[in-house]
Amino acid sequence: MSKEEFIIETKQLEKKYLTDTVETTALAGVDLRIAKGEFVAVMGPSGCGKSTLLNILGLLDSPSGGTFHFMGQDISRASERQRAKIRKQNLGFVFQSFNLIDELTVEENISMPLDYLGVPAAEAKKRVQEAMERMGIAHRHAHFPQQLSGGQQQRVAIARATVSNPSLILADEPTGNLDSVHGREVMALLSELNDAGTTVVMVTHSPSDAEYAHRIVNLFDGQIVTESLNARRQAAELL
Repeated sequence: MSKEEFIIETKQLEKKYLTDTVETTALAGVDLRIAKGEFVAVMGPSGCGKSTLLNILGLLDSPSGGTFHFMGQDISRASERQRAKIRKQNLGFVFQSFNLIDELTVEENISMPLDYLGVPAAEAKKRVQEAMERMGIAHRHAHFPQQLSGGQQQRVAIARATVSNPSLILADEPTGNLDSVHGREVMALLSELNDAGTTVVMVTHSPSDAEYAHRIVNLFDGQIVTESLNARRQAAELL
């Protein structure tokens, strides 16, 4: 596979946090390649570096060492301004706690990424409507987050994450605050988006959620200790 086919490539990626008296290593030499269109689940115990890795891959933080290429561009030492520009144009985020703005309606929450990108109002309205219909929440367009169930709020969050047609969706425990029924619905939606060509990287503690991924990466003490292909997902795609 050529370098152009990888959306993410890290080599010896490190992240250290320093205080006056303590140095903590969160990531210690992570080598990771993620192909365009892949669905990768990152697993491991609490404190193993999963969230730190996701924050760096999502351009919310910068590494302390090693290299990080995103869509072929070396952004290991990119400034916050440079990371923000790439983030707005290419990434969508789905969080465990939904991170919706209570004072905004469903429609307004979903429209936020397009507002930041300066998409014209008519085009934004069309894309928001399409996103709501795809997630099955168009009938809730004027509701506020507190008027929705947890499953509906996560649907809004996924619609917001995908309305700008990102190259990569980063999901942090996307079913963590949901019951099993709504959790399966959310994972099915992420799987459908991946089937349509969007790359998905998901941090999860859930083995059942990880079954939706093509590949499972296990972290321990800031290092990748095992990687495994999901034979079940691969077999399903061959049917």
